[in-house]
Amino acid sequence: MLTGLRRMKKGDRIIVEQLLDAKVVNVWQAITDLAKMKQWYFDNINHFQPEIGSVSQFIVKSGKRTFTHLWKVIDVNPPTKICYSWKYLEYPGDSVVCFDLIDEKGQAKLTLSQTVLEDFPDDIQEFKNESCRAGWNYFLGDRLPEFLKENKNKHNE
Repeated sequence: MLTGLRRMKKGDRIIVEQLLDAKVVNVWQAITDLAKMKQWYFDNINHFQPEIGSVSQFIVKSGKRTFTHLWKVIDVNPPTKICYSWKYLEYPGDSVVCFDLIDEKGQAKLTLSQTVLEDFPDDIQEFKNESCRAGWNYFLGDRLPEFLKENKNKHNE
């Protein structure tokens, strides 16, 4: 079995790094402020607080499948780190997602890590390592930089 096509299993870790043309505080706001998260991340998040113990639940549909996202904030160190557990109501599996930010000469370096704590199902396409990595690259490589650029342009007008 090719490792890139393998399902998310306990101990697996996905890491995505992105250098963003924005200040750390602006990226922090984008990844923790509900109104901003809805613009680039998931538009149907109904609740999010960057506070330990805060719980979020929202539904994402993929074809005929429903994925009720269950998040619980487990670590926060504003404006440089937030981690939350990430699982689904309909499927087994559990992981921790962490966003870490550092300043690199006025730009924000974002490192996302997703660590699998409990195996996800083998028969669900969306739980392939390759699918998860592609999703993070889409959000952090396309959507977030575009959001930050648009936000920066609005404030410079």
